Amino acid sequence: MGTRTSAATFTEAAEAERLERAARALVLHGFDVEILDDVAAARVRVGELIPRGASVFTGASETLRLSGIEEDINGSGRYEAVKPRVLAMDRASEADAIRRALAGPDVSVGSVAAVTETGSLVIASGSGSQLPGYAGGAGRAIWVVGAQKVVPDLETALRRVEEHCLPLESARTMEVHGWPSTVNRLLVLNAEYVPGRGTVLLLREPVGF
Repeated sequence: MGTRTSAATFTEAAEAERLERAARALVLHGFDVEILDDVAAARVRVGELIPRGASVFTGASETLRLSGIEEDINGSGRYEAVKPRVLAMDRASEADAIRRALAGPDVSVGSVAAVTETGSLVIASGSGSQLPGYAGGAGRAIWVVGAQKVVPDLETALRRVEEHCLPLESARTMEVHGWPSTVNRLLVLNAEYVPGRGTVLLLREPVGF
């Protein structure tokens, strides 16, 4: 049985020992992991990791928005930003081109709903648009993860999705789009078998949901 974690702890930053435990497990599972102090450090590091001119897709993420990373990628002109391009395309006549652009960029950047101390990443999605790139379609994937997202195990990670992330995301989508969010797709990444493809930037402070 998994460790029962109260919903209140889903907003609290994990202490250093737990961050390091999660980082060690992720490394053993093939991910590159860096523990950084804050979002400012993550913002700098993401800029260092992505080559100028690369095609980059940013998954929907409050972490990216609040940290400024989303704007750094999509508004700076340093990269071939996928999201602004596909948002300008016609959903009906250019559906295939949109699908291909989202699935196979040079780099996919986003966050996760939870990272377990046993070394797994859990991503929840309504549309699934970011999942192909994360799962293997992108040449490289980078996830920026706040310290409050560290949980003991997969059972607790799934609880965090349903009890914490979904209500907050639903409130956001109601305000922005006028409809609630749903967890239509879940991706669990237990390992990365391509060396250097998956990088987790694990922060010592909370950010995002």
